[in-house]
Amino acid sequence: MAFSGTVSTDFMKLSSIPDRKKQQYIDYAGTDFYTIREDLLDYIKAVYPQDYQNYSESDLGLMLIEVVAYMGAVMSLKGDMLANENYLRTVKSRENLKKLLELVGVDMRGPLGSAASAKLTATASPVAAAFPIQFDPASRVFAITSKDDGAPVNYSLYKIENNAIQDIQNTNASFELAGSEADNALSSVFTNVAMLEGSLSIQKGVFDTLEGNKRISLTDNPIIEGSVQVFINTPNADDAARGAYTQVERLYSASGGTDKLFQVIYDDSFAATLLFGDNALGISPPAGADFTVSYRTGGGSRGNIGVEFINVQTTGTGDDSNPVIFTTENATAATGGSEAETSEHAKKYAPYTFRRQDRVVTLQDFIAIGNTFRSKQGTIGKTTASVRDAFSSANIIDVYVLEKLDELRLQKASTTFKESLLAEIEPKKMLTDEIAVVDGLIRTLDIVVTIRIDRELENFQSTVEQEVAEVIRNHFLLDNTDFGKAFISTELSREIFRLPNVRYSTVDNLPEVTEVDFNEIIQLNNFTINTVLI
Repeated sequence: MAFSGTVSTDFMKLSSIPDRKKQQYIDYAGTDFYTIREDLLDYIKAVYPQDYQNYSESDLGLMLIEVVAYMGAVMSLKGDMLANENYLRTVKSRENLKKLLELVGVDMRGPLGSAASAKLTATASPVAAAFPIQFDPASRVFAITSKDDGAPVNYSLYKIENNAIQDIQNTNASFELAGSEADNALSSVFTNVAMLEGSLSIQKGVFDTLEGNKRISLTDNPIIEGSVQVFINTPNADDAARGAYTQVERLYSASGGTDKLFQVIYDDSFAATLLFGDNALGISPPAGADFTVSYRTGGGSRGNIGVEFINVQTTGTGDDSNPVIFTTENATAATGGSEAETSEHAKKYAPYTFRRQDRVVTLQDFIAIGNTFRSKQGTIGKTTASVRDAFSSANIIDVYVLEKLDELRLQKASTTFKESLLAEIEPKKMLTDEIAVVDGLIRTLDIVVTIRIDRELENFQSTVEQEVAEVIRNHFLLDNTDFGKAFISTELSREIFRLPNVRYSTVDNLPEVTEVDFNEIIQLNNFTINTVLI
């Protein structure tokens, strides 16, 4: 069969190029601007050797080539970024990390606020006519100065009833102290009060008529995890939807359509939306029902303070409408404050949380549940576990825990918290396992570092030392340490050496390797920087 027609000149040019030349201008690995630019120039020189020969910087053709190279480099970068954001190990955006974790049913934890027992002492003994004394939302909140950064830290007062912090009652966000509740009728001292770190917010509204899951968007942030309380007041006093609601991690945990539950959905800034049931999974509040939401904002380790650090004046209103002034102190240390979960922590432990599927079997399961468990008493900073030698049919497993004090420091976990962790583990463990939650050990280090910098940087010495100090602190961040992990001085020296103005760095007072036991963790105590001008 004869072929008739015309053949494209460009095709003839392209087909006549040797394979070696084709490979020169088709480089799929070259994604930066200059590589794409050179590949385009090679392509043009190979395909159009006679048609285009002006490669001067002022030529319009070269400008178009560079524009295309620029667009190719930008598209390549965005493509790489999009690809990386789809994998847990490489994701950078906290928002995208949160979405990836939601796919496997794991939530990133928000900030926690510290808590302490309060002691309120009336500056003048109230007369009987003053009782009950009411604390409204404004008088429940006070501020102190942070011992860490000098900024204000807010606390809110809550009444304790039946050994539990009082929930909000209906539309009333106040609480009362009765004369019978005073520790001493003569001094009017009250200890049935708790102080919780965070600014108290009260939000009220009415549910709309939309079908499906009802939602409430909270206005203030960052919201302290576990602080949200909801009370719904329906037009019908006998309505099953009326009353206090309980927060759950997922609404699918509801046993049916009558459970009064809500789920908190956090965004990247820890603002929150409350999601209610649909009458299949949790009850749906009726349209027109009133709601009152109480929550606290703030959180973090700044609120962790010692006993009697707080000494402020608070004011309640007596039954005779006159003010009653109290000296308010923290009778116990305020503990449990913690920053929001870091991306590094979530990436490390989320896979284990998903893998164990609400059961605790392997030692890695025990470590994962300890490192991710949080309660109102505080948050675990680090956990490890081991099987104790025992001459019995049961496995005795020691779970070693330390509570996070701040980003650099750990402390012994409180007895209450260890009991809470044990209660979390017990229903998930194997029947033959016996669990003991015990204190981990802390090894503190004092570091002496010597750096050498150029003499001409003498006027900038303090700046360089600040940079070195930041490297040292980052090296000992809790996300970078773990039980049983040795301190290797040369690793710290290399990190300091990477600073552009440091010519040489050594750790002078420690051996190259400082070993620790499996249940021991290294923590930075103090550091000294010696600077030598060369």
